[in-house]
Amino acid sequence: MKKFLTEFKSFALKGSMIDLAVGMIIGSAFTGIVNSLVNDIVMPALSLITGRIDFNDLKIVLSSGENASSINYGSFLTQVVNFLIVALVIYFVVKQINRLRGLVKKKDEKPAAPTEKECPFCKSKIPVLATRCPHCTSMLAEAETEPEA
Repeated sequence: MKKFLTEFKSFALKGSMIDLAVGMIIGSAFTGIVNSLVNDIVMPALSLITGRIDFNDLKIVLSSGENASSINYGSFLTQVVNFLIVALVIYFVVKQINRLRGLVKKKDEKPAAPTEKECPFCKSKIPVLATRCPHCTSMLAEAETEPEA
């Protein structure tokens, strides 16, 4: 039991676990914002365009009586709009993060050392460390030192 508690403590206190928890909290707050956006702004505007239909009230009644059954496809449409908005926002966020990563990589990257050179006799591409051209068999100047990594 002690080993289990030690392993669980190690797992729970890892940085990635804390990051996941923070992401979940932000995600649930973001869900509230998106739900408000859809329910309070998008759906009323869509309702105005479609003739003041309240999408949450759209349903197909399957039976009548005290315990009537119905298919509430209006609520489903609202959830689909929620999903599409979340997917769109996440797409733009990820796209911007990748763009920023690309900018940082470009600044940090050093140009790669050349791995080929041109034979002065036959103008073929040959390895930098070659001392003889494999194409024309000409002797080349002493091989350069190992390229820096």
